[in-house]
Amino acid sequence: MRNLLVRLFIVVLVFAVSASAQKRNITEKDLFDFAWVGDPQVSPDGATVAFVKVTVNGAKSNYDTSIWSVATSGNSEPVKLTVGTRDTTPRWSPDGRYLAFVRGSETPGPTSASQLFILPMSGGEAFQLTNVPRGAGGPIWSPDGKWIAFGSSANAEDIAKQGKPSAPDGRESDVRVITRAVYRSDGGGYLDPTRANHIWVIAAPTSPSDKPTPKQLTTGQFSEANVVWSKDNSQIYYTTNRDPEPYYDYPNTEIYSISPNGGQPTLLTKYEMGTGALSLSPDGNRLAFTASATKKPVQSYTQPDLWVLDIAQNAQPTNLTSGFDFDIGGGLTGDQAPPRAGGGNVPVWSADGRSIVVSYAKEGRANLASFDAEKGRMTEITKGDQGVLSYRATADRSKLLYTGSTPTRITDLYIADRNGANAKQLTRVNEALLAKLNLTEPDDVWYTSFDGKRIQTWVQKPPDFDPKKKYPVILNIHGGPHAAYGYTFSHEFQWMAAKGYVVIYPNPRGSTSYGQDFGNIIQHNYPGDDHQDLMLAVDEVIKRGYIDEKKLGITGGSGGGVLTNWAVTKTERFAAAVSQRDISDWANWWYTADFAQFQPAWFKGAPFEDVEGFRQRSAITHVAKIKTPMMFILGEADHRTPPTAGGEELFRALKYRKIPTVMVRFPNEGHELSRSGQPWHRIERLQHIVGWFDKWMMGVAKPEYEVAPNH
Repeated sequence: MRNLLVRLFIVVLVFAVSASAQKRNITEKDLFDFAWVGDPQVSPDGATVAFVKVTVNGAKSNYDTSIWSVATSGNSEPVKLTVGTRDTTPRWSPDGRYLAFVRGSETPGPTSASQLFILPMSGGEAFQLTNVPRGAGGPIWSPDGKWIAFGSSANAEDIAKQGKPSAPDGRESDVRVITRAVYRSDGGGYLDPTRANHIWVIAAPTSPSDKPTPKQLTTGQFSEANVVWSKDNSQIYYTTNRDPEPYYDYPNTEIYSISPNGGQPTLLTKYEMGTGALSLSPDGNRLAFTASATKKPVQSYTQPDLWVLDIAQNAQPTNLTSGFDFDIGGGLTGDQAPPRAGGGNVPVWSADGRSIVVSYAKEGRANLASFDAEKGRMTEITKGDQGVLSYRATADRSKLLYTGSTPTRITDLYIADRNGANAKQLTRVNEALLAKLNLTEPDDVWYTSFDGKRIQTWVQKPPDFDPKKKYPVILNIHGGPHAAYGYTFSHEFQWMAAKGYVVIYPNPRGSTSYGQDFGNIIQHNYPGDDHQDLMLAVDEVIKRGYIDEKKLGITGGSGGGVLTNWAVTKTERFAAAVSQRDISDWANWWYTADFAQFQPAWFKGAPFEDVEGFRQRSAITHVAKIKTPMMFILGEADHRTPPTAGGEELFRALKYRKIPTVMVRFPNEGHELSRSGQPWHRIERLQHIVGWFDKWMMGVAKPEYEVAPNH
């Protein structure tokens, strides 16, 4: 018997070793096999969760979204509910008999815009509910299930033209007359001030044959958002900012109510802050929301808090978390948020209205916590090294649904008791892929900066790491600058490590999740002392003895591109640099970006008022000091950091100086290239970044980067 057990043990051991040996390193093209879970919605009976599943369509280099369901018991596999490739925003009817959702078209344009659909949960195909010009989105059922509120940018002129043939000689001008300082948005193109997003309602259908007519409730030049029904179905609450040019002044959120039958809206309150989604208390008398109150003078970073407002005219909100010095509603940056999944978070009240659940970010972690609705006392719910992305509650508010990610696990869906106990994983959409991959956990490293501040960084090592060897380094800098890396899955970092690089990704001063003062310290000093934090991160890892100091690379996007450009004007320690969607000329950016920074947050005034400040903190001013070979990665449709204000300038200047430089341009890509860009473009982006480092740090021939390549 003993010999049999020994033999069995040996067989098991051999099998385990064999299974481990069969694992492989992650590749850039594994992106095609990723799946993401987003926007979970719990059925009224608490038995089922509907969610959006996002997959990559490699043939079209795009993303498909469909709606799935899974039992909250965790005893079954997810089931696909819809057949469309652009299905999002599932919302249950109060009786659980129907699921409203948004179906988009693969063909863009006013005539093929997204519309609301209804899926009978008793069986049968989904049927179309709306046919609104310019589309419909964000369905919200009334508590009695008789109405659905939604948003649309259609106007009276669109409705009048619907179904009518165009005039034979009718021509719509494509000339744009711009009157507002903000006239385009990244990913959205040019803005039409005549097409604000308004609130509409439509009667809930009882069968596919019902053809209810939608009714527009709000009008005018201002958009409405954050819609929520009153408990008795008599009112709809919403937020708006009615400043014609809001960038001139501090944010002014206004909360209105309007009857679903129409009529004039009622102004409830107005206050200086930017407000998130509204959440109605169980008794229907209070609203909870996250918001950043305006600081005077304006700060570079204003930490978001949790607020409660009594529903009454001229009431003032109460800040529940003024004494909690971390980011309410905050999250972590990375490349693994579900593309196109939609669905923002809403504070979750307890059944008795005595507490509110929200997410918060602290020191590179994003978790859930409960806050007392009167005193703001905080109680942790989820814990650990992870990043919670979205969260919801069952109808009885006894359980919480949330999606979460770790450095070795892409986003999945979990359920737990309201206090966090009895957590259970409901989906494993990437299980088969992850089982094949040799992924590594990053090291969490803290170090002391030049002025005594404690800085956190993570170090991603190659899967076959040997501490006796010397490895090349990629210093990877996050954007924002008010953002944070942390404990979430990063395809980019895992892949770079699999290619043989040690990846260092710090949270320098200015990063979120470390308190208000830490985030705001870079005001009027960006880039500045954050550069020293980054250099000391590299020094700290070098101390560990496994870094080749002659093979240091640096890269970053957006704010990380700013700091990449800045670093190479300050030091020659890097063998190569890759600057992505960057800013090199602050004045140029101020005049051309898709948002107007008229408030003096990063600078003390406009470029013509603070001439020297803008000049001195622009990398292009110091271009003569750059000796590092540089690659610039730019999205040609990027309106957030227009190429003309960044890589284009430095590329031309470095060419003039005969410094090795390459510009890689991605057609039709905006600022979100690394997170939601076309999948093939995301892959090519990674290949170019490491390709540039391979050339200058590893001696790999790259003829495509030569002026006159030898073929």
